[in-house]
Amino acid sequence: MTTLHLMVGLPCSGKSTRAKQLEAELGALRLTPDEWHITLFGNDATDPDHDRRHDAVEALMWRVASTALAKGVDVILDFGFWARVEREDFAARAAALGAATRIHFMDVSRQELLARLEQRNAQAPEYAFIITADDLLGWLARFEAVTADELATIAAISSQTR
Repeated sequence: MTTLHLMVGLPCSGKSTRAKQLEAELGALRLTPDEWHITLFGNDATDPDHDRRHDAVEALMWRVASTALAKGVDVILDFGFWARVEREDFAARAAALGAATRIHFMDVSRQELLARLEQRNAQAPEYAFIITADDLLGWLARFEAVTADELATIAAISSQTR
């Protein structure tokens, strides 16, 4: 069955690294917004239009993903998916296309995230935004971790594929 893979976690949790591994293992289409965003707009994290642009990139990526899923190609969305409602929404979208959804939750401690952030900012990888520890901590406070109940809900949604 065609599968939509949702990479769930905060920056520096290992989502993109795991997404690349899955891409190689599964032959799936991997869509990572930061790669497209930085290519199109540069490293504009402090620009007031950044969030609007990022939302537009993700919307465009969903259009590509939905076409691929409908054609039977597995897709990896490396979006972060910080909120349960967002994860359930994408699972329902996938189910409407006849695809299952699989969650890949990168559960990393606060301490490890901060250590990885420091290393990432020092190395400045090509397709990574430079972010502050304060930003990361603020996002951590808003992040909704995946629960067993949610995984059951996603499985139920996936079982309703057409």
